Amino acid sequence: MPELPEVEALAHHLREHAVGRTVHRVDVASLQVLKTFNPPWTALHGREVTGASRHGKHLDLDCSGLHLVIHLARAGWLRWADTMSAPPPKQGRGPLALRVHLGPPGQGPGFDLTEAGTKKGLAAWIVESPSEVPGVARLGPDVLSLSRSSLEELLAGRTERLKTALTDQSLMAGVGNAYSDEIMHTARLSPYATAGKLDADALDRLHSAMHSVLTDAVARSVGQDAARLKGEKRSGLRVHARTGLPCPVCGDTVREVSFADKAFQYCPTCQTNGKPLADRRLSRLLK
Repeated sequence: MPELPEVEALAHHLREHAVGRTVHRVDVASLQVLKTFNPPWTALHGREVTGASRHGKHLDLDCSGLHLVIHLARAGWLRWADTMSAPPPKQGRGPLALRVHLGPPGQGPGFDLTEAGTKKGLAAWIVESPSEVPGVARLGPDVLSLSRSSLEELLAGRTERLKTALTDQSLMAGVGNAYSDEIMHTARLSPYATAGKLDADALDRLHSAMHSVLTDAVARSVGQDAARLKGEKRSGLRVHARTGLPCPVCGDTVREVSFADKAFQYCPTCQTNGKPLADRRLSRLLK
């Protein structure tokens, strides 16, 4: 799933390549992706792109005051091309969901919104204000805007596990499954630590790790072609999606805890005093 660094890099790419261009045509290949119907997608036609920004993990393309807000979900992506195919795509076929022409079709650049797999979560809204998008309206403060004292205030009294708190977009916006694993590993904190019971030293490490992990990832990602961002993300990960490989810090084996539809990774030596965490899926299989 694209998280803060990748979405920030996509926004930067659009600021560099889309701002100042005119939306000539929008092709909808999957009506499911559009979550608003008024204004219609044709209202974007003829509008100049005046800005591109990020709200948590939502991408926002400002078209002269009308906003195309995009949430890429788990398997969605934005694919830029210097020349877009002119014929409108057929609906309901393949991964293509939405195509935006930023020049005469067949002659100018633009981008596709695509989604792999059968479980569809990619979503787009056409609104006059990003706050009209429910997911944006519910966002907590952006994680990179948090000071050490603000982080302490946010977590005070929280009873959920740290992994859950870091990925709760209504608490703090921008971090998902992958970077929460990286942040906790860098901070040497257990995913099962109670968020509201971290002592001052743990909070110091957590705040420092949040900023260092994310700013480093943004620095690596911004300026990359959209097609290279996924590979750049994977190359920078130390524990996430590295189950069974050695931890680059201590050499211990990276472990995994699996749930119904996702998993997280951690290093026992760095994060849990050498103790493996219970994997509920494995425990059920052994019963």
